Amino acid sequence: MFWRMTGFTQASPVDAILEKENFTLEELLDEDEIIQECKALNTRLINFLREKTQVERLLRYIVEEPPEGADNKHVFKLPFIACEIFICEVDIILRTLVEDVQLMDLLFSFLKPDHPHSTFLAGYFSKVVICLMMRKTGPLLNYIQGHPEMISQLVDLIGITSIMEVLIRLIGADENMHSNNVDTMQWLEDTDVLEMIVDKFNSSDSFEVHANIAEILCAITRCAPPALAAKICSPSYVGKLFCHALQDSRPKSVLYHSLSFCICLLDPKRLVASSFQAFRSQLNHGSFVPASEDSIQAMLERLGDLLKLLDISSSDSDLLTTYGKLQPPLGKHRLKIVEFISVLLTTGSEAVEKELIRLGAIKRVVELFFLYPFNNFLHHHVEDVVGSCLESKRTLLIEHILHDCDIVNTILAAEKQSFLSTDSTKATISAEGQSPPRIGNSGHMTRIANKLIQLGNNNSLIQTHLQENSDWVGWHSNVLLKRNAIENVHQWTCGRPTTLQEPARDSDDEDFRDRDFDVAALASNLSQAFRCGIYTNDDIEEDVYFDDESAEVVISSLRLGDDQDSPLFTNSNWFAFENDTEVDDRLTNSLASSSPNSDETSDDEPDEVVVGENNNLNDAATSLQVMDVGTTSESKAIVLGNGPANEPKEGVSNSSTSEGEQSPGWVEWRETSEPKVAADILNGDSGTDKEMDEVALDADECGPPLGGAAIDRRGGDVGGPTNVVVEDPSDTAKGGLGGGGFVRIA
Repeated sequence: MFWRMTGFTQASPVDAILEKENFTLEELLDEDEIIQECKALNTRLINFLREKTQVERLLRYIVEEPPEGADNKHVFKLPFIACEIFICEVDIILRTLVEDVQLMDLLFSFLKPDHPHSTFLAGYFSKVVICLMMRKTGPLLNYIQGHPEMISQLVDLIGITSIMEVLIRLIGADENMHSNNVDTMQWLEDTDVLEMIVDKFNSSDSFEVHANIAEILCAITRCAPPALAAKICSPSYVGKLFCHALQDSRPKSVLYHSLSFCICLLDPKRLVASSFQAFRSQLNHGSFVPASEDSIQAMLERLGDLLKLLDISSSDSDLLTTYGKLQPPLGKHRLKIVEFISVLLTTGSEAVEKELIRLGAIKRVVELFFLYPFNNFLHHHVEDVVGSCLESKRTLLIEHILHDCDIVNTILAAEKQSFLSTDSTKATISAEGQSPPRIGNSGHMTRIANKLIQLGNNNSLIQTHLQENSDWVGWHSNVLLKRNAIENVHQWTCGRPTTLQEPARDSDDEDFRDRDFDVAALASNLSQAFRCGIYTNDDIEEDVYFDDESAEVVISSLRLGDDQDSPLFTNSNWFAFENDTEVDDRLTNSLASSSPNSDETSDDEPDEVVVGENNNLNDAATSLQVMDVGTTSESKAIVLGNGPANEPKEGVSNSSTSEGEQSPGWVEWRETSEPKVAADILNGDSGTDKEMDEVALDADECGPPLGGAAIDRRGGDVGGPTNVVVEDPSDTAKGGLGGGGFVRIA
């Protein structure tokens, strides 16, 4: 490498320390560049760190708590650097560790019950162990197999997230360990690790422990070896989970996280709300194990006990809110039960549907929807429940949601009473002394109503039920249709309804998106524009060529622009005028803009004329060529690169020169503070009577760029008409000109 070549770099501070006769490991760890030197495989440094004594000292920084009163270097920096040295994955250092039993015992002494377990050091411990799992899988698993007590020690520390990650990888619910070490993983499957994990629901009251248990179980169902996944999905394990969750003495977090695992078991696509779980879900080396009918039946056996928890009449807790009071609040555990019911319905099991109808679970869920009008999480799950019932292929479930739950009339009643109730017997009441706010579930009711109409078009049972309800028909005609029209975001422009009748075009307009663009024409125009210098770039020293692919990129950019009607956005040839009128208007406007006082010019006023040679011209000189193409007095033609354009008689001024005298080689004109002077120069009143047969501007091969000027002298008689064409000086900057130009007199 360049930075390793002698004479090109300074000596590393690490090498300076290694050259000392007496140096310590702490001195090396205190040097900022030690990690870079390890990654660069500094030979002298690696040979020093590979020694057993040094590896042991590095491990002690990781697994042993610093003494009381230690400075920040010993508390924070040294453990961090020691961990980073191991995870640099230097093979010879890792080999020294895994091949020495005493060093491995020192590393895993962190798991002993009598050892302090700070989360700070637990993170460093897990990093080193996971690094060994990745790089020294066989020796590590063989060591753990010889020390089976480590499994129970890991489970006891499952409340620490870093230890949980070690346990997940050890079980094989992450990476590819089980596929490369089949024998060792078979030994792990024969242990009672799953029983120990599930029993932690009953032995610990920590919600961190319960959350990590649910995450491990969900990881096992997704990515663990099939034997472990099938084991955890068995009816016996599901029954044991519900047994722990429904005990009155257990905290509600046990129920919440037990249901999280059951939801994951029923719908593997759902993720536990954890970034680590979301990361692991991307790994698909394992196979999803769906819940069997026996497992679902085990859940249904305890469904009645779950529904008892949805009864809010016996609860006496209150919660004050900004809009009023909840008595009682819904709570996370009730919300999780509703989500569990909605997922059960998605299985499509006939046994599930019959049991939910028999127990009145769906009816109770719909009631909660209206009792808690400001809980959007609840509304989302109830909407899923209603949708699953309406989309069911079984008539029994559809009739239950329409007749027994009376979803239509309940929605109509809520629409009539659209403000929060002040009745003290309700679960949600408005605050005293304030005007009641509108209920917050109107949007979900609208979605459910639209779902009824949509499914009713293909289901005669739903359509008949709606048509027989006169209140529904009136509400649909007078309220729902108007609401849908207002809330149709596809008809909005920049976030405002189209009823404002604004002429602005919607960026999502299909006509705008589907406009036909000639890619080949655009590519040709772009290439010619760069060759002619309309768009200049000092870094481009060669011809620029735009192919069709480049033109498509330009079109994609132009679609996002504001000036959609500019010539750049059209398919026309930028270098050809389509009609005479357009040219006349542009030339007339340009003349008026450049010389507003041209009508008042006088022969007595001096002209600013500079005669020079070609090599004195400015690089930004105007390059328009005007050719004499006729002598008629009614109409003249100016040839502009790509073709002629008719020029009317307007703007003609008189001037004369002698035929026998030759005009000077170059005439320079520029803007002056006196508009009359500039106009005289442009009109040809330079104080001479010499006849001009042809006046032309030095032309480029591509035709006229912006900001040019042309003088056309017509007729062979003295005093013949002279045509002056001047582009707007304000446009000269677009063409790279400097606001002036040079006129060559042939």
